[in-house]
Amino acid sequence: MQTNFSLAQLANAETAEAEGIIRKCVHCGFCTATCPTYVTLGNELDSPRGRIYLIKEMLENDRPADARTALHVDRCLSCLACTTTCPSGVDYMHLIDHARVHVERTYKRPALVRLQRAALAYFMTSANRFRLAMRLAALGRPFAGFMKKVPALKAFGAMLELAPAALPARSRYSEPGTFAAKGSRRRRVAMLTGCVQPAIDPGINEAAIELLTNLGVEVVLPKGEGCCGSLRHHMGHEGPAHDAARRTIDAWNAEMDGQGLDAIVITASGCGTTIKDYGHMFRHDAAYAEKARRVSALAKDVTEFLDTLDLPEQPSRGVTVAYHSSCSLQHGQKVTIQPKSLLRRAGFAVKEPAEGHLCCGSAGTYNMLQSDIADQLKARKVRNIRALKPDVIAAGNLGCITQIGSAAEIPVVHTVELLNWAFGGKKPARLK
Repeated sequence: MQTNFSLAQLANAETAEAEGIIRKCVHCGFCTATCPTYVTLGNELDSPRGRIYLIKEMLENDRPADARTALHVDRCLSCLACTTTCPSGVDYMHLIDHARVHVERTYKRPALVRLQRAALAYFMTSANRFRLAMRLAALGRPFAGFMKKVPALKAFGAMLELAPAALPARSRYSEPGTFAAKGSRRRRVAMLTGCVQPAIDPGINEAAIELLTNLGVEVVLPKGEGCCGSLRHHMGHEGPAHDAARRTIDAWNAEMDGQGLDAIVITASGCGTTIKDYGHMFRHDAAYAEKARRVSALAKDVTEFLDTLDLPEQPSRGVTVAYHSSCSLQHGQKVTIQPKSLLRRAGFAVKEPAEGHLCCGSAGTYNMLQSDIADQLKARKVRNIRALKPDVIAAGNLGCITQIGSAAEIPVVHTVELLNWAFGGKKPARLK
């Protein structure tokens, strides 16, 4: 794609990077076939190619974002299916990230939208604040249906619909500490505790820690670790996102420099994609560039790490699993083989739904801020999964588990919960 940036504009490193990405686009349109918003809405501006045009025009003219540009940038799920499809290697992830920062800095959204986004950024980046929000949600849940019918309140209604009726008790697996390996220690890893996940479903990290320690892996939940910054990063809140990431980078570097780490294991694939990108995020930060690079180099999805442990084959369990590959795992991290291979090795019959490349509509805060599109994608995903007639659905990201579970009558669990059960651990609570 031809660009017309001035030399003065290209003196800015971020603009120069964006220009290089834009120039790689050859207008082929392959991305439109796999883009969930284009497939759903049929609008060229809701395709990656269309958004690239909008971003190019905005940046070339050095102008603030307008309502039209913000609308179509906000509608992007950041599912990254386009990057899997693109034959030209367009780095769409970093381009849309740059565009979101520009929109956030230069465009003033309506007051209620700003309030919705601020509430999500505040309550969903801390387990304690999220628990408080869920207690407040109990008071508003009866009004969720009404709110979803009022355009200005739709996002609040979607938030209330997705909020769990009750939260499980706090888990000791959500607090800083070290969990010793059973028998002789083979590896030592840190594990991301997370923000929303330990509040909504602590069983995921419990299963991961139980399985890893049974396999001879020592697991540490470091002191000082907090939000990874992913949620605010994808909302264009560059400063707060980087501040959160720095705290977690410091916590993990302290462990690396102390007793050492073989890996940083992540059970929430949405977080994992961002953590693996820390090296890029902090490339211009002299104080954190190397520390961030070290973290990204060690970051592994839990299934990636488990695949290195050579788990023994298990007999058939007579259970059919529909494997939903989260976008952040298959497109963002290119982890596609390991989860299915591990499930089959664990004795499960694994099936994959049609249109597995399409997002379920969760995408962090998307199913609340863009609930109409998210609901259509959810219905499409659940319809394809139901066609498999599975006993259980497995996914590697809490957002997907919550999104699909809100519409499917089939139990949805994290992949690591099934693996832990198969290798001698507890049966997932949703299957009891």
